[in-house]
Amino acid sequence: MTPTPFHKMHGLGNDFVIFDARTAPLSLRAAQVKRIADRQEGVGCDQLIVLHPSDVADLRMQIFNNDGSEVEACGNASRCVVALLGEDITIDTSGGIISGKLSNNAASVNMGVPHFDWDAIPLDYPMDTAAMPLGWDELKNPAAVNVGNPHAIFFVEDINTIPLATLGPEIEYDPVFPDRVNVNVAHIEQGEIHLRVWERGAGLTRACGTGACATAVAGIRRHLVTSPVTVHLPGGALTIEWEGANTPITMSGPTTYIFKGEIDLEALA
Repeated sequence: MTPTPFHKMHGLGNDFVIFDARTAPLSLRAAQVKRIADRQEGVGCDQLIVLHPSDVADLRMQIFNNDGSEVEACGNASRCVVALLGEDITIDTSGGIISGKLSNNAASVNMGVPHFDWDAIPLDYPMDTAAMPLGWDELKNPAAVNVGNPHAIFFVEDINTIPLATLGPEIEYDPVFPDRVNVNVAHIEQGEIHLRVWERGAGLTRACGTGACATAVAGIRRHLVTSPVTVHLPGGALTIEWEGANTPITMSGPTTYIFKGEIDLEALA
């Protein structure tokens, strides 16, 4: 047995197992990811992160949801990686290159420019992504934003009355979203956003960084809030800045290092 080291971190309760494979190559199968992410019999996490060398950035970040599926972007994981390495870095993801900075006790990431075209979300057919003519029970007319991964955002009167555990998977797997979708329900109080997220491939989560970015952008586009805006999630608050048009999104918030451990990956084969 040759144990493989890993780090456990979280951003507002959105937790990650992080493997640093920049010097020793590492390839994980979906079944191994699911076993590591299992909270009863594994380490437990929302997402599993593998860091690789990159020719175009300081490192490449591979992101797996706890169901073993691979996804394009994760804002809270990006912030945790910045904090873990303890320096300003650029990160190559499947959703594009992003940059991160340390600031006091927080980590900020430049998440790039959001995309609104129907085929960039992507959707199955053309429609207005600012207020899509779609509905699922009480959730109607969502905005759609791609911030490295696809999001549908519903603005409601009270997020706590929405049965997101039921509607989330129904919307995630709706054929109108060929790559599936993250589902966000939000309401506005005193110029700030309160948000719950059903995360594609992970389910209900205490925090979702890309969800906070997408929801803030959608709220700014609808003139419901202004930048910078505080987004409150069950795990805590993030600050999102977006100046509109073709400008990038910046997300800032705290991260927490939990522990370092080792795992026998061969035993999970």
